[in-house]
Amino acid sequence: MRLITVKRETKEEKRHTPRMGELLTKVTYIRKYFISIPYKTVHKYRETYYGEIKDCEDCVLAR
Repeated sequence: MRLITVKRETKEEKRHTPRMGELLTKVTYIRKYFISIPYKTVHKYRETYYGEIKDCEDCVLAR
């Protein structure tokens, strides 16, 4: 049994852009778990409307 695991989870989030308005994107989180309790987000990225992959920290789309 491993104490520390790394899991990838994708979920849809609502974002807002000035040009397109409200946008529903798939955001992928890579998290570390200690005995199935999440304690750290290693990386967070999203897929754009055109299929490109962008880091969520590079572009702030929230109001």
